[in-house]
Amino acid sequence: MRVHRGRAETPAADRDVTEELVTTAAESREPALRVWQPHRRVAFGRRDTTREGYERARTVALDRGYAVSERRVGGHAVAFTGDTVAFVHIVPIDGPRTGMQTRYDKTVSALSSALAELGVPTVVGEPDNAFCPGTQSLSADGKIVGVAQRVRQEVASVAGIVIVRDAPAVRAVLEPVYDALGLPFDPESVGSVADAGETARPETVARTIEAALADEDYTVTRV
Repeated sequence: MRVHRGRAETPAADRDVTEELVTTAAESREPALRVWQPHRRVAFGRRDTTREGYERARTVALDRGYAVSERRVGGHAVAFTGDTVAFVHIVPIDGPRTGMQTRYDKTVSALSSALAELGVPTVVGEPDNAFCPGTQSLSADGKIVGVAQRVRQEVASVAGIVIVRDAPAVRAVLEPVYDALGLPFDPESVGSVADAGETARPETVARTIEAALADEDYTVTRV
């Protein structure tokens, strides 16, 4: 397995790092893993881009100091504050028609174990009106983890977000963004590792998640 650490200088260059990992995994048939702290940005889902209030939502995010991007997996907008941890686990597959739920189950179980190791017991699921609602979520006094999956012909990318200590900042930007999109959102549905009573640094959370998701045999590369 190839494990990649760090982030590139700009959000655009950072996305290129992940795309390069996907391409390399497809060509080499070797899985790849990246767990890092993305740049401060709001990432909109494909369904957001078709909503009447999308341009206003983009402006709201930009006015609050967030870069904006569009992603190919997941449902609705998520916010990365600079303290937020993201992950993407890229796995070679034999075809796109099978294995999706198994990959979800393994990922959610590994994330639950990692958070438990950090002292945060979680449950599968999320409160009503959470950000980017979906069934592959982990909660503890609010939604902490969201997971999505993109399946291509040769690889599957299981990716997600972990709120570490930045729930107030996530609430502050997503409330007006979701309002602009005309989507329900309860700011109190956002949880974090810190809100659950733990004070782990984002880097500590990232490395714990990395250890839970990585194969036994891996090499580390850096930006």
